[in-house]
Amino acid sequence: MHRLVVGVLVALGSLLLPVPSAVALTATTTTLAASSAYAGEHSTLEIDLATGDGTELQDAPVTVERLLGGSWTTVATLTTDAEGHATGSAWLSRNPDRNVFRARYAGDATHDPSRSGDVTARLLRRSGRVTLGGPDRIVDESSVRLTTRWQTTEGEPVAGRVMVYRRVPGGAWARVRTVGTGADGVVALRIKPRVDTIWTARARPLTWVTGDRSGDHAVDNVPRMAPVRLPAAAPRPRISLPAQSRARRSGPHVVVSRIPDRMWRHMVGRSWHRGCPVGRSGLRLVRANYWAYDGYRRRGELVVSAGAATQFVRALRAQHRLRLPVRSMYRVDRFGWSDRLRGADDYESMAAGNTSAFNCRSVVGRPGVRSPHSYGRSFDINPWENPYRSRDGWVPNTWWVSRSHDQVAWRNRSHLRVRMMADAGFAWTYGVNDAHHFDARTSSGRVLLRGTCDAVACD
Repeated sequence: MHRLVVGVLVALGSLLLPVPSAVALTATTTTLAASSAYAGEHSTLEIDLATGDGTELQDAPVTVERLLGGSWTTVATLTTDAEGHATGSAWLSRNPDRNVFRARYAGDATHDPSRSGDVTARLLRRSGRVTLGGPDRIVDESSVRLTTRWQTTEGEPVAGRVMVYRRVPGGAWARVRTVGTGADGVVALRIKPRVDTIWTARARPLTWVTGDRSGDHAVDNVPRMAPVRLPAAAPRPRISLPAQSRARRSGPHVVVSRIPDRMWRHMVGRSWHRGCPVGRSGLRLVRANYWAYDGYRRRGELVVSAGAATQFVRALRAQHRLRLPVRSMYRVDRFGWSDRLRGADDYESMAAGNTSAFNCRSVVGRPGVRSPHSYGRSFDINPWENPYRSRDGWVPNTWWVSRSHDQVAWRNRSHLRVRMMADAGFAWTYGVNDAHHFDARTSSGRVLLRGTCDAVACD
């Protein structure tokens, strides 16, 4: 009984004792600072851990984390020193989004956990250098490769977008293409300029490297064929014509078509007028590539008789195959109306050395006598170097009358040009008296000459 009473008293006493309350944790503050650094090098991470009243926490473990792909990854666990400070480091990526860090303290029995804010380590930019190089010479109609390289001054390759510009001498820069350098910092661009050009490459700065512009690189476009070499004393044509456009397709690329409306409107009142023996339906436009005196292939055009188009096509194809040069090949209506010829101005065309065909006009030096060119079956080639003996004398010059040239001037039937024209179905009708003039033969082999011409020439 005594023991029971004592036990009850003890139990009651324990119920009356005070219950200890939960221990209050001390708030903490974690701060993080990251130094600037170049990509690929280490940023210094400075961590400070203290209580709310500024008391440093010593020997406390702090975890440094990095944000990668949307998740935090542990970089290191550091221990604070007597001043609540810890120092670590982390390498920096070229991508700023991968250079975000934070420090986290897990807390202990007497201290609350805390975490720093997110800190992005600032990237220092390395100096970038862009170069562009390649051949400084290209043969017309071929291609060469230009190579652009972007790297740091230390030689580290840079992968990024590079803008390639070009200009012609005296012209303005124009962007050609934007290309991307690979992991090796290199990209190649194949070019096919048809003129002399100057090239440069520009790269805008990236987060970790500065942009740059390469030096200018000149590429000279040289002809496929050696230019015609004329005697130093030879006079040049009195009229200068602009070079015709470069050939765009291989071979002679001869195309025969009907006369387009716009072209016909330009011909009327110049190379064609009322009373001409052949009308629009009896004429054809012939476009063809030819080798010019400067060694480049260019594209010219003629207006010819529909009935003689086959011979012209043969001649133009053979001329191209044999690389026989032509000074220019513009339609003769380009030279306007001539009152004395009653047609397009053939005096001007000859003075320019222009090759032509159809022109409804009078014979040069014979007003009122219809020229064979009025029928579109006659072909005048390189008239400057192959003069015509008119009633008024030699035109367009006298210097070339007694001279020949293996490419552009002929004075006998053995010359390659005359033989080629004969094979194509043309007659060298007047020989040296009208060296530049050829007439298309009919299927029977005859030359159709209308009008009243003397035995000298009927150009």
